[in-house]
Amino acid sequence: MIDFMQWGAVLGLQARPGRMADLKAGGLRLVAITPEMLLAEQENDAARLGSLLRARLTEEWPPVDWEPHLHRMIQKQYDELPESFGWHRYVVLDGGLGRPRTLVGAIGGFPRAYGDVEIGYSTLPAFQRRGYASAAARTLVDWLLTQEGVRSVSAQAYLNVTESIKVMQRCGMSYAGQGDEAGTVRYRRAASVN
Repeated sequence: MIDFMQWGAVLGLQARPGRMADLKAGGLRLVAITPEMLLAEQENDAARLGSLLRARLTEEWPPVDWEPHLHRMIQKQYDELPESFGWHRYVVLDGGLGRPRTLVGAIGGFPRAYGDVEIGYSTLPAFQRRGYASAAARTLVDWLLTQEGVRSVSAQAYLNVTESIKVMQRCGMSYAGQGDEAGTVRYRRAASVN
């Protein structure tokens, strides 16, 4: 199995110094998670995480499907492939007009074989069916496809999670076959050939 460091070489990634700029999708900001933010989340320190993000966290945070192994995976990626900093992002609703920003969900990507980057996304229940996941995913996919060495972006979903499949389609992804687990499908969008 090829680890993240080897994929960095395969993808031709170069280390990026400093902090990643936020990505913007309409009224949403995709804020790159830092190791300090990751630590606050691992320690279940919502106050610290909210302070670092300068955002309000609701009682629904973290997402139901945000499992502890994801922390380890992200930390490993930072340790072994610092070039991928910025692929893991929080989706933050920029309230504007004097209202505080609110953390509405999470989105991120990680390298796979042959220049593919797989994304995953989750929106907190109170913010679902408002277009947040589609806007954030479309923005991240578009950004990832501009990164050196990235040939395609993919995502997986269970067949019965039609909302997730619609998000993939709204990002310009097409059906690419069965997913890694039984009952899942994979969608993919290839980079444009210039």
